[in-house]
Amino acid sequence: MEHQGRHALVTGGGTGIGLDIAMGLAEAGAEVTITGRTLARLEEVAGTHPRLHPLAMDVTDADSVQGGIAKAVRAHGPIAICVANAGIAEPAAFRKETPEHWRATMATNLDGVFLTFQAAMATLEREDWGRMIAISSIAGLRGLKGAIAYTASKHGVIGLIRGLSEEYLGGGMTFNAICPGYVDTPIVDRNAAAIAAHQGVSVDEARSYLARGNRHKRLLDTEEITATALWLCSDAARSVNGQAIQIAGGHVT
Repeated sequence: MEHQGRHALVTGGGTGIGLDIAMGLAEAGAEVTITGRTLARLEEVAGTHPRLHPLAMDVTDADSVQGGIAKAVRAHGPIAICVANAGIAEPAAFRKETPEHWRATMATNLDGVFLTFQAAMATLEREDWGRMIAISSIAGLRGLKGAIAYTASKHGVIGLIRGLSEEYLGGGMTFNAICPGYVDTPIVDRNAAAIAAHQGVSVDEARSYLARGNRHKRLLDTEEITATALWLCSDAARSVNGQAIQIAGGHVT
């Protein structure tokens, strides 16, 4: 119960990596607000643990973020742990990229982290204990073919983390990014289905293709990402700050 009495907020907390991290924090004693745009889904998963609390919030909308976080703080107190996980991964080759798709990707993957952190950090004093974690990607450290907007947005997330770690150096908060490879989540399911339809292969073959994007040739489990997030929130990681931690089955950068 390391985090008993602390309030955590996880964006995109209704599925995949976000849900697994939220559950891990709840098991560690935190009161965890899980956010997303579909309240029914959040309410469904919140019913599985008494310390999960659903909150409809759109990370691309500043008013929604500020209002949502204010509501969460009134219910459970300042946000000591913030995991900015909400993101989209819709591939598009550069020559087919549109301004609308580019902007939508940036609004969720990069602007969403900025808005969430800014509102969450406003609930704390500079010297307060805090853990700010962004879920980036190995695409934030190297180029990803056919996903220009996604790659740029995830690079931006790491830049944000590094800038914040310098700006708040010496205070009570740390800032880190987790950079997974391909994780077995609904996003991979959707991408595998799209690849299968486009390439005329089976979904299993498409999943194997994605798995080969990880150095050890298998999809990651969400628990691997959660274990890293929980370690970053622990006292053992109190001096880990401004890092982009790769989880991809082998050397990436």
